[in-house]
Amino acid sequence: MHFIESGVGTPLVLLHAFPVDARMWNAARTSLEEHARVIAPDQRGLGESALHGASTGVDEPAGPVVRDRPSMAAAAADVIALLDELGLERVVLGGCSMGGYVAMAVLRAAPERVAGLVLADTKAVTDNEEQRANRLSAADRAEREGTDGWLSESTLPNVLGTTTRADRLEVVNEVRDIIETQPPEGVAWAQRAMADRPDSTELLRGYSGPVLVVVGEEDVMTPPDSAAELAGTLPNAELVRIPGAGHLSPVETPAAFSEAVASWLGRIS
Repeated sequence: MHFIESGVGTPLVLLHAFPVDARMWNAARTSLEEHARVIAPDQRGLGESALHGASTGVDEPAGPVVRDRPSMAAAAADVIALLDELGLERVVLGGCSMGGYVAMAVLRAAPERVAGLVLADTKAVTDNEEQRANRLSAADRAEREGTDGWLSESTLPNVLGTTTRADRLEVVNEVRDIIETQPPEGVAWAQRAMADRPDSTELLRGYSGPVLVVVGEEDVMTPPDSAAELAGTLPNAELVRIPGAGHLSPVETPAAFSEAVASWLGRIS
């Protein structure tokens, strides 16, 4: 599993959104590394991480996780294996969008490893039938046609806020470039894994550790009202709304995102 690491202090593992990779954290990471040991992995099949791997020793209710079968449990097993490799017993897990789903899956599989959560522009509930069908259709298309052009053009209007699309052309181009470098087979795997993810509402309701919920005020995919509802399910959560940001708040407004996380880390430590 490829990862980027910098900084010292509290281990903070940042899990990226779909369909990008760990580079989405670059701007935020340079600020956060003054406050934490930041580890940003590429999730399986995306960025520089391989798609296929051996079976893990982590158990699901139905038995051992098979890493090649698309699931959040398999993605979580990758993260847990990375923690083992780095000798990290407990970490703060941060995830944006899909990364939040993976963070919740890690919490489900190994709650003892999670010292706190940063949930950015994400949700605990599953997709509805239309959303799930769209994911599976996109996975099939990625395998059939590749992802050139259509994936970034269909994604950017949803993941970037109106302010970013109007005033931050460099961010739009950066996100487009990252999307267009993702391997089609990794894109398909991630879509199928997300389509199959379980509801995590009760899981989060039972988590007493500290949680920071972050949402861009212009997020149309997991809007501020949904973020407030998510924070309300958690016994020990803080909610931060970031002006001028959409669904990729750590990329669109990295200074505001980093300030919120660094301040929260200071309080929980």
